[in-house]
Amino acid sequence: MADFRKLIRFKDASGQVYYGEAGDLKDITQDGLLGADVPIFEGQNPWTPGFVLTESRRTISEVLAPIEHVPIFYCVGLNYKDHVKEAGAIAPGEYPLIFTKPTGAAAGPFEDIPVHPEAHDLDYEVCSYMQHSAFSTNSRSNRDILQPQVEFSIVIGKKCKNVSATDDPFQYVLGYTAGNDLSSRFWQQPHRGNGQPGIAKSFDKFAPIGPVITSTKVITDSKALSVKTFVNGEQRQDGGTDDWYFDVPCIIRHLSRGVTLQPGTVIMTGTPSGVAAYRKPPLWLQDQDVLETQIENIGTMRNRIIFEK
Repeated sequence: MADFRKLIRFKDASGQVYYGEAGDLKDITQDGLLGADVPIFEGQNPWTPGFVLTESRRTISEVLAPIEHVPIFYCVGLNYKDHVKEAGAIAPGEYPLIFTKPTGAAAGPFEDIPVHPEAHDLDYEVCSYMQHSAFSTNSRSNRDILQPQVEFSIVIGKKCKNVSATDDPFQYVLGYTAGNDLSSRFWQQPHRGNGQPGIAKSFDKFAPIGPVITSTKVITDSKALSVKTFVNGEQRQDGGTDDWYFDVPCIIRHLSRGVTLQPGTVIMTGTPSGVAAYRKPPLWLQDQDVLETQIENIGTMRNRIIFEK
């Protein structure tokens, strides 16, 4: 796998796409990245042979999703203890709760997020999957309940399967990025989703990731990071990965049991408390809202919600 500190994928002013090293940049935000001059890598992907840093440099004109193709998103539900408490849910047992998002859910860290006219009740966090009074939409307009969720995310960089208790799971990790599990609570209600959360979370671009992938050499302790969400500048979530039930090794071992995890796979590890559904009143995302997702030592994404007409 590639040797880097903070890997960024971007376009220059001519529209050419590059991977670059953003490890020397102090401000991993939209303003801090656009216009920055960074050294670039040669090679196809960070897990293929010949992917090496060069002396050539390019100027960032547009920041892209840090992985060109995400084959699948695996997502962990109810992984933060404080979130389980706010949801009034039962704590997970021996194994994590898992659901998936398709490849089309991927979006860049600063992209607008289009919301389909039937993706009602937009929320910003991975939540429990039982029926909840806050999910009721009988008196609401079509898209009043859209919810987002900040998620510390693992990026797989080496094919793995059946990772055992004696294996080192970190050898398969390319690095870590920020993610957001956008959810349409309308489609998560039991009588529409039939108890399955996937349909509510699988709309196009409902999984923005970025702005960079931070190496495991930089983030040596994945259970010591702050995670935050802001909507229109107002803080909605403020938690820490030290509140997890299941850590990175446990999640990788569980997901790889009988399943081959391919390079580029993104694993979202859950969200802290403060989700829209459990606010009083619920604070669902609205058209033109600006969602900022921030994880310590990774950076800040900034996505605008756009309701399609």
